Amino acid sequence: MQAWEAIQTSIDYIEEHLKEDIKIEELAHVAALSPFYYQRLFSRLVGKPVNEYTKLRRLANAATALKNKDCRIMDIALEYRFSSHANFSRAFKGTFGITPDEYRTTPTRLNNFVKPNLMLNYVVIDEGVPLIVDDIVLEIHRKTLNTPETYLGLTAQVPISQQIPVGESTGIDIPGKLWYDFHNQKSEIANLIESDIELGASFMSKGEVGEFTYFAGSLTNFPNVNTEKFIKWELPANEYVVCYLEAPTFEELVTSCLNKAHKYLFETWLKNHKLVTQPFSAEKYFRNSSEVNCMEIWVVPIPNSSV
Repeated sequence: MQAWEAIQTSIDYIEEHLKEDIKIEELAHVAALSPFYYQRLFSRLVGKPVNEYTKLRRLANAATALKNKDCRIMDIALEYRFSSHANFSRAFKGTFGITPDEYRTTPTRLNNFVKPNLMLNYVVIDEGVPLIVDDIVLEIHRKTLNTPETYLGLTAQVPISQQIPVGESTGIDIPGKLWYDFHNQKSEIANLIESDIELGASFMSKGEVGEFTYFAGSLTNFPNVNTEKFIKWELPANEYVVCYLEAPTFEELVTSCLNKAHKYLFETWLKNHKLVTQPFSAEKYFRNSSEVNCMEIWVVPIPNSSV
C-alpha cells in the first residue's frame, strides 16, 4: 500500500464516523502507521491537521443538517460532537463567518472543506480517457473554439484567500451567491439569452491585489446588444484544454465535484503535462440535459517555460 492509500483509508474512516468520538490512535491503526508518522503524513497530504480536518468535515455535514428546520440546532451540535450550542456557534462562525442561527434564517451557499480523494493527486489520465472516482466522471480533451461566444450576466469581486479550492479557506461562497442573484434577474433578459447554456468565468481583477473577478451568465446570440444592468463577457476563440465532468446530482456537480475537478486539472494534469494557463478559467454548464448532470472547465494552455 502506498502512503496516500493509507491516509485515504483513514479519511474514509473519518467520514463514516463523524458522529462518533475519533481518536488519533484509532486512525493511525486504520492507516497501519504510528500516531507520530500518521499525523505528519496526514497534514502533508491533506493540507490540514487531523483534528482540524475532522472539525471542518463535521461542520460541513452540520451545515447540511441545518437545512432541515425540524431539527433543533442543539441536537445537530451534539450529533456532530460539539459540547454545547455556544461551542458549535463559535466553531461555525469561525469557519463560515455566520452563526448557525443566521445560516438557518438566511440560507446561502458555503465554501465547505470537501472530503478529498488523494488518488486524484497521483493518477494522470490520457486525453479522452474517462476517470471515474467517488461516483463522478472526469475526462480531459482539447477543443478549438473558432468563433467567440458572448455571455450576458453579472460580476462580483472575490477574495482569493476565501475561495475553495484556490485559497483553501471556508466561508460564504460569493460565486454561489452571484449565481443566485443572476437566476433571480435573468428573466429580464430572457429574450436575449440561451438559457440552457450558462457560464461562470474567473479572471484576475484589475483593481485590488488578492482578488479575482467572477462572472455568471448565459450565452447570447446578440453579441452587439447593449444593456445597462448586465455585463457582457466573451469566451475568446482559441485552443482549449477542456475538463468534462459529471455527477449524480446537480448540487454535487457544482460543489464537491467541481472542487475536485479544479484541483485535479490545475494541480495534477496540467502540471504533469508541463502546462500553465492564461489567467482565466471558464465553467460551462449545460442545463438542458435531463439524463446527466454535466459541465466543462475551459482553460487556454501555455507551455511552462520554467520547467
